[in-house]
Amino acid sequence: MIVMWLGFIMASYSVVGNDVIQTLGTFLTSNEKEVAWWKLWLFAGGILSAVLILGHFDPFGWYEDYTYGIAYGRLDKFEMPEKYYWYYLLPPLVLLTITRFGIPVSTTFMILTLFSLHKLPAEAGPLVSSVFDSGSTLGKMVNKSIMGYIVAFSSAAVIYVLISRFTEKYFIANELPKERRFMWTIFQWFTTGFLWWQWLTQDLANIYIYLEGGASLSTLGFFLSLLILVGLLGYIFYSKGGAVQEVVRSKTNTADIRAATFIDLIYGLVLFLFKYDSFGLWGAKIPMSTTWVFIGLLAGREIGMRIMFNKDPKSKISKMIFMDLGKVFFGLLVSVLLVLIIKLIAG
Repeated sequence: MIVMWLGFIMASYSVVGNDVIQTLGTFLTSNEKEVAWWKLWLFAGGILSAVLILGHFDPFGWYEDYTYGIAYGRLDKFEMPEKYYWYYLLPPLVLLTITRFGIPVSTTFMILTLFSLHKLPAEAGPLVSSVFDSGSTLGKMVNKSIMGYIVAFSSAAVIYVLISRFTEKYFIANELPKERRFMWTIFQWFTTGFLWWQWLTQDLANIYIYLEGGASLSTLGFFLSLLILVGLLGYIFYSKGGAVQEVVRSKTNTADIRAATFIDLIYGLVLFLFKYDSFGLWGAKIPMSTTWVFIGLLAGREIGMRIMFNKDPKSKISKMIFMDLGKVFFGLLVSVLLVLIIKLIAG
């Protein structure tokens, strides 16, 4: 019980500090000078509460086919451990350390692979091979995440080639009039709410797997977990996103609420597409790395804008894209090494 709740708290902090700020980063950056942090927190915390309450109590009977309703079916392919050992705390601990350096790491690989130990080979060679084996749970997560990156990158590149002349270029050249900010605020908060909902129904699995997917939580335990998450979310908003927020701030014009609205809308649509898997290509209930989708979206956006602004897309942007990709692959490498170490510890 101690390891379960301590793991939940550590995973909550690491996921909120790493993944959440990727999802809400543009929302925070584009509003931090105009809106008090606690108002932004109440908005995001209200949606978080709604998603968790609907998933756990399912008052409308929407999620009867899910084994783990609070995780929205993303843990249906996982077997909950009979006992939570001390080394289950290592992934969120490592994730906390990496996040302090502002590196956006996939919490899906870092945490969920730990709960597939019994399905993974103990030797280094076969373990690395299983990462790319589409028949294994880990391989399916990697394949879905790579597809997410490709779809997000290509979609953003095409979309921004088509619209940046009329949107981004105009936004950079023309400051938003005060009388129009209210209208754009409504648009952005709506798109952010849509994106935030899609993200939560994907990545809550990374946190609640420490509480057996939430299936055995009492009402008191559920509201305690909700209080922890909402509290940590408030701390992230209070601290203006922390180190990972610099990944958002480094991209072109992300502080403009108009540009941020388009980013949130496209990101939310991509997550929606992968959430339901209407084309049957990647498995609706298989968890994926939303970090990879986020990095792909920003990279495609930068490429599309560079092309339309008649700038050389091979200049600084190439270095930025490869640096961001290097960070997420570094996270995957650390995850694989960590699983191998824990595998050796567990015997």
